[in-house]
Amino acid sequence: MTSRKPITRSDRDVDLDEEDVRLPDGSRLTENTVDEIVERVHRRHPGRPSVSGERERTPAMAVRVSRSARVALEEIASAQGRRLADVSRDALDEYIRRHAS
Repeated sequence: MTSRKPITRSDRDVDLDEEDVRLPDGSRLTENTVDEIVERVHRRHPGRPSVSGERERTPAMAVRVSRSARVALEEIASAQGRRLADVSRDALDEYIRRHAS
């Protein structure tokens, strides 16, 4: 079995045109290689499914609520074994259904 050198994190930017960075197979890391790696990762891990529809990015909305509203929503989510975002979205959807003309 091949032993791999641990990957370390650097807080500085690397100029791949100037610096010689090598991958475990010995090939040089280039901007094109980085783009290919990022594309592969995105294909494997595209994120959560869209709420808006297939392949459409879901709009996000930040809302400030009282502490008591947040605690109540967290308790509901916990009791239902669901995420806070899902319960909050359901609450908004219910409000819209009740008050839409």
